[in-house]
Amino acid sequence: MNFHRDRGFAHPRPSEITPRGAYENRRDWLRRVGVAAAGTGLGAWALREVRAASVPAGAALAGSRSSVSGALTMERPTSREDATTYNNFYEFGTDKADPAQRARSLRTQPWALSVEGEVKRPRTFDLDALQRLAAIEERVYRLRCVEGWSMVIPWLGWSLSHLIKAAEPTGNAKFVQFVTLADAAQMPGLRSRVLDWPYVEALRMDEAMHPLAMLVFGMYGEVLPPQNGAPLRLAVPWKYGFKSAKSIVRIRFLAQQPTTSWEKAAPSEYGFYSNVNPHVDHPRWSQASERRIGEDGLFAKKRPTLMFNGYEAQVGTLYAGMDLKKFF
Repeated sequence: MNFHRDRGFAHPRPSEITPRGAYENRRDWLRRVGVAAAGTGLGAWALREVRAASVPAGAALAGSRSSVSGALTMERPTSREDATTYNNFYEFGTDKADPAQRARSLRTQPWALSVEGEVKRPRTFDLDALQRLAAIEERVYRLRCVEGWSMVIPWLGWSLSHLIKAAEPTGNAKFVQFVTLADAAQMPGLRSRVLDWPYVEALRMDEAMHPLAMLVFGMYGEVLPPQNGAPLRLAVPWKYGFKSAKSIVRIRFLAQQPTTSWEKAAPSEYGFYSNVNPHVDHPRWSQASERRIGEDGLFAKKRPTLMFNGYEAQVGTLYAGMDLKKFF
C-alpha cells in the first residue's frame, strides 16, 4: 500500500478545522500512538512531514493478515482538503459544506464510549483506554457513498474486533449497534426532522468481527477532524458510507436485529445491509457507476462501481446464499 502526498494544495492550518484545545491534544495523541505503532513499523506516519508509508505485513490483525493486506488499495488518496470539506454529517446540516463550517466547536475531550448489552464485560472507555486496546494502523480504503460519489481515504485505527473481543460477547449477541452523539447544543442539524435522532447504525456480528471493519481515530496522519466523525467512527469499506457511524458514544450487543436510522426514515430505499452493489439500483438513481471526488472537479467522468466496493474477495463469503437483491 502506497500513501502518496498530495502536493497540489496547501493544507489548512489545524486551527481552521479544529478548536485550539483539541489541536493541542493532537500532539500528545500523535506522540502516544506513534510509540504504540512503532512495534509494527508504523511510527513514521506520526511525523507530519512524512506522508509516504507502507503497512508492513506484521501490522495486520493476527490470523487475518491476507484479509487486510490483500484489500488495501493502491489508488491515489483523495486530497485531504476534499475529504474534510465534502461531507455528509446531518447532525451539522444536510449541505456538504455544513459539517466543516459548523462542527468546529464539537467537544471531543473528554469522551466516553459505553459498551453494553449482551456482553460479559460491560464498561465505559475513555479515549486513552480505548486507543490502547491495539496498535494504531494506517489503512487506505475506498469510500463509496450511496449518493453515487466516492473517495479514497487513509484511515488510522484498528480492527473493530479488538474491542469486541475485549467486551466478551455472550452467545446471545448476534448484532452490534452503534449509537452516535446527539447534542442539540453542539449540533444544529438536530433541529431538522430528516432523521430520528440519535443516529443509529448496526452490523451483524460476523460483519463487525471481520478484520476490515475498522474503528477509526484519525485520517491523513492526524486525529479525526470533527466534520469527519471525531473522535471515533467506523470505516466499513464494503458498505455504503452511511453505515460507518460517526462520533460514536454507545455500542450495544443485541440478540435481535435492530432498526437503523435510514431504515426507519426510508425503508423502501435503505436496507439493513446496504452493501455496495452495482447491480441493485437505488429507487431513484443507478448504482452502476460513481463519481470520484477530486478527479477533474465535479464533472469528472464516472467510473464503474465494484461489487462490495472492490472487497468481494475478502467479504463475499459473509453473504453466501443470500439474495443480494432482496437484502440490500
